[in-house]
Amino acid sequence: MCGIAAIVSHSPQPIPLAEVLQRMTDIQVHRGPDGEGQKIFSGEGSQVALGHRRLSIIDLAGGSQPMANEDETVWITYNGEIYNHLELRTELEARGHRYKTNSDTETIVHAYEEWGPECVNRFSGMFAFAIWDSRHRRFFAARDRLGIKPFYYTTQGDTFLCASEIKGILASNLHEAKLNRFSLPELMTFGYLAGEETLFEGIQTLLPGHWLIWEDGQLRNQPYWDVPLPAEATSCLDEDTLIRQFTDLFEESVQMRLMSDVPLGVFLSGGLDSSAIAAIMAKQMNDPLMTFSVGFESQYYSEFDYAREVARTIGADHHEVELGAADLIRSIPMLVWHEDKPIRNASSVALYHVARLAQDHVKVVLTGEGSDELFAGYSRYWATLFNRRWGGRYEKSLPRWVRETCIRRTLWKWPLPLSLKKKLSHTFLNYSQRPEEIIFDNFHAIFPRRIHSELFTADFYRDVRDVDPYRDSVRLYTNRASGDELDKLLYTDQKTYLLELLMKQDRMSMAASIESRVPFLDHEMVEFASRVPEKLKIRRGSEKYLVKQAMRRLVPKSILNREKMGFPVPLRQWLQEGFQTVFRSALLSDRARDRGIINTRFVEQLLLENDRGVRDHTDALWTILNFEMWARVFLDRQSSDLVSQDLMGQGDGSSGGDSVLATTASDI
Repeated sequence: MCGIAAIVSHSPQPIPLAEVLQRMTDIQVHRGPDGEGQKIFSGEGSQVALGHRRLSIIDLAGGSQPMANEDETVWITYNGEIYNHLELRTELEARGHRYKTNSDTETIVHAYEEWGPECVNRFSGMFAFAIWDSRHRRFFAARDRLGIKPFYYTTQGDTFLCASEIKGILASNLHEAKLNRFSLPELMTFGYLAGEETLFEGIQTLLPGHWLIWEDGQLRNQPYWDVPLPAEATSCLDEDTLIRQFTDLFEESVQMRLMSDVPLGVFLSGGLDSSAIAAIMAKQMNDPLMTFSVGFESQYYSEFDYAREVARTIGADHHEVELGAADLIRSIPMLVWHEDKPIRNASSVALYHVARLAQDHVKVVLTGEGSDELFAGYSRYWATLFNRRWGGRYEKSLPRWVRETCIRRTLWKWPLPLSLKKKLSHTFLNYSQRPEEIIFDNFHAIFPRRIHSELFTADFYRDVRDVDPYRDSVRLYTNRASGDELDKLLYTDQKTYLLELLMKQDRMSMAASIESRVPFLDHEMVEFASRVPEKLKIRRGSEKYLVKQAMRRLVPKSILNREKMGFPVPLRQWLQEGFQTVFRSALLSDRARDRGIINTRFVEQLLLENDRGVRDHTDALWTILNFEMWARVFLDRQSSDLVSQDLMGQGDGSSGGDSVLATTASDI
C-alpha cells in the first residue's frame, strides 16, 4: 500500500518537476513512510515525473519504486497488491520477460509490455497505478474493478496531474483548491458523490474498473470491467452446492490476502463478516491471529463482548481501544484532511483509532467491507422489495389526492406508537414509486432535494437549483439491464455507497500507515454473488442468508443471530450530553455564515428541534459540521490542528494563514 503521484506535460512552459513532485509525495507520506522515489524524464516536447511513497509489504529489499522493465522504456508508480502475481510471473517468464525483483510491481510492468492496456484483465487484486511508456510517449493509468484503491486526476491545458489523494494534486501548486459548487447538492443529499466529480473544482476520480490514457495532450478513459448480470442457470443450482461454492471462494480469497512479508491482523467488530474472516484466517495461520476492536464508553454501542467471544473461540491475540466523545469531536478536522472531503460516517473516527491501535502490532489488516452490498445484508433491501411489490398496487387503488392529503401528510399524527410510525414512514404510504423517493430519499438521503431551498442560502440555491443530485445514482439503477429488482439495488449500492465505505477504509487505515485488504471483494466473489438468486440472499426477512448458512460451523451462534449494528458510534447520545455547544459555535459562526452557502436560520431550526427532542437531526447536523470543517481546512487553508482547537473552544478563531500543506507535520 503506497502513495503515488505523476505529472505529464506537453506545455512549452517548463515545470520544476523535482520540486513539484516532492511536494506531491511528501504530503502523502502517511501512505508510505518506509521509502520514497522519483523518476523524471524530459525531451521530445514532454516533461514526465513519477513519484512514489512506499509502505513495504512485499519484497522489502527489492520493491522500491518507480520501477522499470528490462530496457527502462516502461516505468510505473503503483499502489496496491496483485495477489496472483506469482502465477502471472510464471507465464510472463515463459514468454521471455526477465525479472530483477520478487515484487508484484514488476509483474504489472511486464504484463503491460505483453498485453498493453488489456493487462488489467489479468490482475486479481486491488490497485491504482500509472505507467509512462516512453516508446509510445503514452501515459497509462488504471484502477481496480471495485475501486478499493483511489486515483484522482486533473488536466491543466497541456498538463496532466494525478495522485492517490486529492491533497497530492493540491500540493503541486498547479491547481487551486476551489469548491465545486455543482457537486454540493449531491453531497448534501447523500454525504458522498456517485460519479467522476469531486468536491474540488476541476479534479476528478477515475471510476472503478476504468483505465485512462493521456497521449499527445488528449485524455480518453474507458471501462474494462463491470459487475455481470445475473445468470439464470445459477438459480437452478441447489442451496448446498451454492454454499460449497461460496465457502471455497471465500477461503481462497482470504488465503490470497495473507500474501505478505510483514505481520497481519484483522479488524474484529464482532459482526458476522469480520468474525468469518477471523475464523478463516485463524485456520490458515501458524501463529495466533492478532485481532483489533474499538468500543465506546456507552455500553449499548460497544461491541466488545461479541468481539471478545470470537477472539476466545479462535484463540486470537486480542487488542482493544475505547473511545469517548472528546476523542471523536477532536479528531474530525484531522480526519477530514485525510479523507479530502467531509466525513460521511462517524464510524470513520472509530476506524482511525482502531487502525492506530493495530499500527503498533501489524502492517496489514483484513476487513469485512462488501459482504452486505453483495449478499443483501441491509434491511432496506427487503423493505424496498416490499415497497416495490405493493406500492404500485397502492398507487393504482387510491387517487393521488387521497394518498397525499389524507395519508402522507397526516401519517405522523396517527395515534400509533412512535416506533410503528417510524416503520410506516419508510413504506409506500410516505413515498411515491419514483426511484428518487422510494429508494434514495427513503433510505439514503440526509437532505432530500425538496428541502434544498431551505438548506442553502437564496443566492447559492439560485446557482444550483437545476442540479439533479440523484442523477448518477438513478442512472446506475435504471440502466442496470436486469429484471431482478434486488440485483438493481445491490448494483447501485456497489457503485455508490460501497465505494464510499472503501474510501473511508483506505483513508483511515492509511492515516495510520497500515494496509487494509477486503476478501469479500475479490472480483471472482463479486461475480459469483451476482449469480446467487434472491431467495438465497434474503429469506423470510433474514438478510445475507447464504453467508450465514456457510459460516454457521465457523462462528459462534450468538454472532449469527445478533442484530446488525453496523459499527455504531453513539453520536446522538454525545450530542445530547454536552456537545451541542460545539456544533452550535461552529455552524452558527460568522465564518460559516460568510460563506453564503448554508442557510444559518435553517441550521438554527435544526439545532433547536434537536435540543428539544422534537426531531432527531444528528445526521443532518453532522453533515453540515463536516462540510464546515472541510471548508476551513481546504478552502480557508487552516491547519487541522487549529481547526480542532477552535472546535473544542481552545483557539481564537483566526485562520492563522496556514497552508493545507502545513497539516502534514501534525496530522500523521
